[in-house]
Amino acid sequence: MPYAPLLSEPEIAASLASVPEWRHKGDELVRTFRCDTFRAAIALVSRVADAAEAADHHPDIEINWRRVTFRLTTKASHGLTAKDVAMAATIDRLARPTASA
Repeated sequence: MPYAPLLSEPEIAASLASVPEWRHKGDELVRTFRCDTFRAAIALVSRVADAAEAADHHPDIEINWRRVTFRLTTKASHGLTAKDVAMAATIDRLARPTASA
């Protein structure tokens, strides 16, 4: 039994309405943020890391100077689950004050 139930394609499509800046690529949700400074990018990663620890659901993170890319998938379930959509919404909320898409 998977860690969390996988979303069907129609469920994924419906869920993306709540996180419209995210792209569905294979088994992942992906979004890149452009921050004003490198320090702002690191601060965003730090805020997301705290939220990910609290949720016990961790994104893959890539930092390229002022750009931060988050990739979400539920590895234990081998695909997208509601946990990914919830974390995407959390990341969007945490990014609002310091970053833009």
